[in-house]
Amino acid sequence: MFGMKRREFITLLGGAAVWPHAARAQQSGKLRTIGFMGQSTRSAASEWVAAFAQRLRELGWIEGRNIAIEYRWAEGREERFAGIAAEFVRLKVDVIVTSGTPQVLAAKQATSVIPIVFATSGDPVAGGLVAGLARPGGNVTGLSTLVPDLAGKRIELLREVVPGLGRLAILGNVGNPISVLELDAVEAAAGTLGLKVQRLEIRRAQDITSAVDALKGRADALYVCIDALVNANRIRINTSALGVRLPTMHGSRDYVETGGLMSYGPNYPDLFRRTGDYVDKILHGEKPGDIPVEQPTKFDLVVNLTTAKALGIAIPEAVLLRADEVIE
Repeated sequence: MFGMKRREFITLLGGAAVWPHAARAQQSGKLRTIGFMGQSTRSAASEWVAAFAQRLRELGWIEGRNIAIEYRWAEGREERFAGIAAEFVRLKVDVIVTSGTPQVLAAKQATSVIPIVFATSGDPVAGGLVAGLARPGGNVTGLSTLVPDLAGKRIELLREVVPGLGRLAILGNVGNPISVLELDAVEAAAGTLGLKVQRLEIRRAQDITSAVDALKGRADALYVCIDALVNANRIRINTSALGVRLPTMHGSRDYVETGGLMSYGPNYPDLFRRTGDYVDKILHGEKPGDIPVEQPTKFDLVVNLTTAKALGIAIPEAVLLRADEVIE
């Protein structure tokens, strides 16, 4: 243990001339520390984490040299959020990075002092994370994924791909207030298009298979609301949907990689990359309450042709031409 500390110290001495931050960290006797609360699992979020760490490196923050990153994984289980947040407070981390409204609320309850940066939040104002987008106030800021017309766009895409779409099932975790907002938005958008809607409300991983199995012959497509619980169980959702021959629409690419039919939504690696800029500003002394919440700038349409074949669906050329990525 001591040897490790001594090595770190020597590394810091060696790098102090190159890394001005390191000199500061060295005086305080410890590296600046980021507590990263992952909402799902390390393997599920690997692409997001890589984008975040890469951006920090570009900004001069090198892990083990002038910063330390403590990763903790909640595996989509809400009861773990508070425990991880409390641990970060005990560790006296300099910044907490997380994503998703319930996770941010757990961190916010644990500390009103340590800055908190969220990579994603459906509606940070309605969710009670920040006072306003332009001036968040408090110790929280980050990136909002609320784009009100996304639900409508996703349903339009489903209608292009699923001829005669008349009955739409929507799956969401009602334990997450943002998923409830999304369920309502999708139901409203589907209603205006004359679709019959069936809500599948889940609270635990155990609810998923039976909920989807019950749709057999009773729906033409399944819209999945993105959330930590759903993300950690996306393979189970996609396998169940394929079992009852239901095309699925998701909010991000990683669901389509694991057998979903298609996704349309913000580019999540880009959001995590931009989170690095927020962390950099905070480590340089800016207050989170003064840094405006930003919106996504990149959106991706991803289609899985293997899943389409398994479902006997021919994806229209017009959709394939618009796709940012086609998985074969």
